[in-house]
Parts: sequence; structure tokens; C-alpha cells
Amino acid sequence: MEPTIVDGQGLIGTTLGRVRVDQIRTFVHPNRPGFWMVKRVSATDGKSMIVESDNRDIPTEDSHSFGPVDTAGSYRIVVKIPRRWM
Repeated sequence: MEPTIVDGQGLIGTTLGRVRVDQIRTFVHPNRPGFWMVKRVSATDGKSMIVESDNRDIPTEDSHSFGPVDTAGSYRIVVKIPRRWM
């Protein structure tokens, strides 16, 4: 998700509110249980969402490779903690 979020940066998320386009959300990878991803929502119907990476210069996994993701169990990122505070 660079440059929006950098490696090692802390995040705080919430389940409150609806999923909306352009939100940054974290969710469990659909094909790798226990592996959390952070992506930007590019489309949603309320029950599922299409997610993409902000950094399109490098190969990455997103909805182009694994399809839509359920919104249930995802968290909207509300605070990005600077690395210097970690």
C-alpha cells in the first residue's frame, strides 16, 4: 500500500460504519487463513468489495487475482500510527 501506508507502520481499524469506495480496509486473505491484507476498496455492493493496491508499479495480490472479498470481518483503517512511535 505504499506510499499511503509504509512497511512497519501501525494501524488501528474499526468495524463501525459501511464499506465505501476509497476506504482503506484490512481483511483476511481469502485463500490464506490468518494472513491479513491492507487494500483500498474500489467497488462494493455492501456485502462484498473489490480491493486493489495503491502501488501498481509492483506485482501484488488483490481482487484481480482472488476476486471479491466479503465485507464481514473486515476493518476500516481509521488511524495510521507513524513508525517513529512504534
